[in-house]
Amino acid sequence: MTAPLEGLRVLDLSRILAGPFCTMMLGDMGADVIKVEHPRGGDDTRSWPPFYEGGESTYFQSVNRNKKSLTLDLKLEEGKKILRRLVERSDIFIQNFRPGTIERLGFGYEECSALNPRLIYASISGYGQSGPSRERPAYDILLQAEGGLMSITGEQEGNSCKTGIAIADLTTALFAIQGILLAVIAREKSGRGQFIDMAIQDGQAALMSHAAGNFFGTGKPPGRMGNRHPSICPYRDFACSDGVLIVAAANDSLWDRFARTIGRDDLAENPKWKTNDGRVKGRDELEAEIEKILATKTRAEWGNIISKAGIPCGPVKDIGEVASDPQILHRDMVVEIDHAKTGVLKMMGIPVKLSETPGEVKLPPPILGEHTEEILRDLLGQPPEAVESLREQGVI
Repeated sequence: MTAPLEGLRVLDLSRILAGPFCTMMLGDMGADVIKVEHPRGGDDTRSWPPFYEGGESTYFQSVNRNKKSLTLDLKLEEGKKILRRLVERSDIFIQNFRPGTIERLGFGYEECSALNPRLIYASISGYGQSGPSRERPAYDILLQAEGGLMSITGEQEGNSCKTGIAIADLTTALFAIQGILLAVIAREKSGRGQFIDMAIQDGQAALMSHAAGNFFGTGKPPGRMGNRHPSICPYRDFACSDGVLIVAAANDSLWDRFARTIGRDDLAENPKWKTNDGRVKGRDELEAEIEKILATKTRAEWGNIISKAGIPCGPVKDIGEVASDPQILHRDMVVEIDHAKTGVLKMMGIPVKLSETPGEVKLPPPILGEHTEEILRDLLGQPPEAVESLREQGVI
């Protein structure tokens, strides 16, 4: 079967996380991804610890499979010439330099579109290509803060808190994929590529969705609630005798069943708790009663009892538990691939399951410059002596 994106060539000039995660997922679905890196050092994350035995960064390896690594020094004219030829032969160009940087190198959208009018050019930046903040440097934690996420994350009486993963970068990667695929569809109709301006702050603002609706409706910014839900109760973590269990009794029917399942028919029959609105208003009193009951058994015991009653619940798992979860393993969400330096490399799998044209992990994360000679030879027709000359000049 043909992979859904087979035949599309992606020039990936991005680094760190948002861009690489985006292009990895395009590669998972069959796109030919050429990761362009500086010959000395490459992607910043190649030097980020911890490292596998063999010296490869765990961070880099996690978001760079299904790509080929080409090294080019774009400050040298010969390097620019090679990139121009690749632009002419590619479908998608993606970069996440600070606005203005790629233009100074001569590879802004206008220049690249002139070389290849069908090119889809995706630019990822902290604040976008226009506006008063466009030139500000940005990292994930800043955009979690400035996009509103941190203001609603953390305990009510504590400090604002970022998420445990770089969620601003990762969700921006997903928005960028959406933009790229929409542009591919549009190109089928128009025959022309287009420019995609993806700002991480925009993505974070969009994710505020119902939290923003709360503000627009009341005029009051929602605050931090820890693991509580602003509109549902009970819907949070509860301490059992040996660990934490999440309970999500998200409607009146589930609540009634939950209360009776834990042996508290009195709570189920109390008019004060009959409706979700009442439970939300009196959540402190109600949750204190629930906590007393759940503290009497282990996490596994309550999880078994509550789940059998058809009430959504589950333990708070660490990554090790997730990686050995039978459901995760059944869904091929942990995959293995051989790597020249690392050996057998484990990584998270492909979440999008297509019945007829599924994705595939074909290539391990590349060693810096691993495919340079192959790309120059097979795609651009460079003879061995020309490749060696480029290497001697420091172009590759």
